[in-house]
Amino acid sequence: MSEATFRQPAVSDGQTLWQMATDSQVLDVNTSYAYLLWCRDFAKTSLIAEIDGTPAGFVTGYLRPDEPEILMVWQVAVGAGFQQRGLAATMLDELAARCCVQGVETTVTEDNAPSNRLFTRFAERHGAELTRTALFTPELYPDGHDTEYLYRIGPLGPGAAARVPELAAAGIR
Repeated sequence: MSEATFRQPAVSDGQTLWQMATDSQVLDVNTSYAYLLWCRDFAKTSLIAEIDGTPAGFVTGYLRPDEPEILMVWQVAVGAGFQQRGLAATMLDELAARCCVQGVETTVTEDNAPSNRLFTRFAERHGAELTRTALFTPELYPDGHDTEYLYRIGPLGPGAAARVPELAAAGIR
């Protein structure tokens, strides 16, 4: 496999993000309109990974309005042909470094073992504390959605970007 390259999404990528989320069969898929808006309004806090010019994965996130030093990760997806290669972890490290944040949050359901591992290992790599609490419980949803657990990871260890050699070499802090 060639090395992945990363870039901010453009509005024209909204369809690709929607399709990748749909194909994942594990993510909550939002309307295609939401992905177009995401690529327009939150491009600076999101990224797409490409391998040999083909979209291989994405991470979408935003800076919390009341805590702008915290990156809230909304979705992480890796295309079927690119899984089991560490791409999700690399994308997450890349995005956290680009955003220069002190911490990361996300929500994960109990049964999502890959995401639970991804964020637990992210905390370990960055020497950060991880706390997990129930955030949105089934009675809050109109459709009986499972509990979403809030993962709070931080503060990220000093020199977190230096832990990813290609980021340090590019001078990204």
